[in-house]
Amino acid sequence: MARRIIAKAGYGRRFGHSLGHGIGLDIHEQPTLSQRSVGQLQPGHVVTVEPGVYLPGVGGVRIEDDVLVTERGYRVLSDLPKALDSAII
Repeated sequence: MARRIIAKAGYGRRFGHSLGHGIGLDIHEQPTLSQRSVGQLQPGHVVTVEPGVYLPGVGGVRIEDDVLVTERGYRVLSDLPKALDSAII
């Protein structure tokens, strides 16, 4: 869904990385969230969901949430504001 939203906004080619990864003892670990991922997320997995867009010569941004996979779906663990006007520049 993240790729679809970014593509619909006209930035699909600028989303060139995976969507996220597992959180644990290592910085980046399984499971990975990408177009090439195999398998399914399981209850108890904690992952980042961090879509981002990068524009050559300009810069980029990722908006990250930490998410717990539950028996019934998921629970977002992070609660920082995501509105552009809340960013500190």
